[in-house]
Amino acid sequence: MFLFRKQTQNQGENDPSHKDAKVAELRDALGPLSGRSEKYCTDACLRRYLVARDWSIDKAKKMLEETLKWRSTYKPEEIRWRQVAHEGETGKVWRANFHDRSGRTVLIMKPALQNTSCPEDNIKHLVYLMENAILNLPEGQQQMSWLIDFTGFSLNVSISVKTARDIINILQNHYPDRLGVAFLYNPPRIFQAFWKAVRYFLDPVTFQKVKFVYPKDKESEELMKSLFDEENLPTEFGGKATLKYDHEEFSRMMIEDDAKTAKFWGVDDKLLPT
Repeated sequence: MFLFRKQTQNQGENDPSHKDAKVAELRDALGPLSGRSEKYCTDACLRRYLVARDWSIDKAKKMLEETLKWRSTYKPEEIRWRQVAHEGETGKVWRANFHDRSGRTVLIMKPALQNTSCPEDNIKHLVYLMENAILNLPEGQQQMSWLIDFTGFSLNVSISVKTARDIINILQNHYPDRLGVAFLYNPPRIFQAFWKAVRYFLDPVTFQKVKFVYPKDKESEELMKSLFDEENLPTEFGGKATLKYDHEEFSRMMIEDDAKTAKFWGVDDKLLPT
């Protein structure tokens, strides 16, 4: 799961003032907003939806309204670590403690460490981490990077194609243009069957952001070095850093971030289900 965009931006839309006017037009088309919907719909957010719909006001409005409806029922800003911590025990997906050279938040995924069989909990865990990654984006940065390590990958322990499709639908429809780049590191041949099934759910622009990289491959090494500092990049991705997932330490960090999330969205955690 590494997508977050639906269509190609019109290459003729290059005038910044024209784009700003489009953002303003979309805001007018949405009408009055309140509460969390108003908080969500920043200018940067509206711009991402416009990019995802080729700067069409009508299509971007429809997409954004569907997201606001989804957020009002799914309530991603109310998911707390205590609800999904069991999904993260093996470190199958987690937020790294470093950024790439563009300042993007980095999410690390290790499909072979899949540890549960509940699709709903898998999706909730990933949505939680997406929201957390967004919370930790530097000012002015809208995208994130993915590092996906396929060591030990097996179709028997990984998520199903259906669950992958459901995740893709959520990320493409409700987190448009959030992906900067996704590196699929050393995928085995067995992954090809899974990839062939999943790739058709990706739009062409997202597909171009997915990079296959391999160890001891000069082109792959140069690509990784161009986007990551070797001193930060874990050895399993060709870097020099020793990075081991510590569930207790990560949990402490997530609990601290939960307090930031509650403050940002104005949520009283005492009123949330335990």
